[in-house]
Amino acid sequence: MNEDTIKGKWTEAKGEIRKMWGKLTDDDLEQAKGDLTALTGIIQQRYGESKESIQTKLNDYFSDTWGNVKSGIARGAEKAKEAVAEAAESAKQKL
Repeated sequence: MNEDTIKGKWTEAKGEIRKMWGKLTDDDLEQAKGDLTALTGIIQQRYGESKESIQTKLNDYFSDTWGNVKSGIARGAEKAKEAVAEAAESAKQKL
């Protein structure tokens, strides 16, 4: 997931990040402002976890959460396209 997307979803993500790393303060999260490099450094200071471990957890969270949202939207768009095609076909048959 790219950093711009994460920054756009930052407000929504902060709560989940606090669940994963409860020692983080609002100031810590405000300081990071969606910058994963900064967030990783803050988490390392508080928890002593490796950079790789933190990045894996963050990537998993953002991929699972926002990836599923994106795929759900794509499925919905595909179903809508199919419904429009069926409605058009039905309208043709009535003419």
